[in-house]
Amino acid sequence: MKEFLIRGISGAIYVALLIGSLYYQEALSFLLALFGILCLIEFSKLIKLKSFVQYLIFILLYGGFWYSCLEGNEVTGSKEAIQILLVITIFVNLILIKDLFTEKKIPLFESKRYIATTFYLSSGFVFLFLIANHLNFFNPFLLLGCFILVWVNDSAAYLVGKNFGKQKLFPSISPKKTVEGFLGGLFFACIASYFISTYTATITSTNWLVMAIIVSVFGTLGDLIESKFKRQANVKDSGVIMPGHGGLLDRLDSIIFAAPFVYLFLRIINYVS
Repeated sequence: MKEFLIRGISGAIYVALLIGSLYYQEALSFLLALFGILCLIEFSKLIKLKSFVQYLIFILLYGGFWYSCLEGNEVTGSKEAIQILLVITIFVNLILIKDLFTEKKIPLFESKRYIATTFYLSSGFVFLFLIANHLNFFNPFLLLGCFILVWVNDSAAYLVGKNFGKQKLFPSISPKKTVEGFLGGLFFACIASYFISTYTATITSTNWLVMAIIVSVFGTLGDLIESKFKRQANVKDSGVIMPGHGGLLDRLDSIIFAAPFVYLFLRIINYVS
């Protein structure tokens, strides 16, 4: 009972910080930057990277795109820079997905670790920021909708998997995840997308449905990839900053990995429209 209470309190603080910052662009920008640094600290410990270079890269990368999105500060070439970062990030993430299924160990864990810290983690936070500032217009409800989809997917996957799960999804990496749980999470995320589209003036219900599928699929892959990193580091959690939950990276691994794919979809529907 005590552990459940501690878990509930720390989770509530995390959600309150996020939702409370949504009404102010500067507050959300700062919170995402803080979350990014804390996750980078945890991830650096996982991959045994004892350096400050990755933090400098994060500050320059996040700060540069933050400045380019400020009202009246449209930097020449920023759109091209976003496209380049998006292509590289998605390419690195696809390699991580390939390594998840084909390699006993993720090669980026042992070599080229700055690629992982930059294009797996740091750029993930850049795209979270860009989602909230899509088309240089501050609309935090796009980002909130993505977080809600992740929360619904994770909660439903846990409940369905616990009560009905039989077929293991990836037993060598995450023994508790089941195919039934994944499908349950996907189903309820799709249901949640309808209500998100109804109560937020953002994108159409069809587009939110596609977003739910993207978040569910790539969020699950992101969680599995982080689990594999933890197994290679021989640790249960990425950190201890959230009592009852583990590390902050444990809570954000899904949304970080899904963010560039969500942003790509937003760019596609904007181009088509």
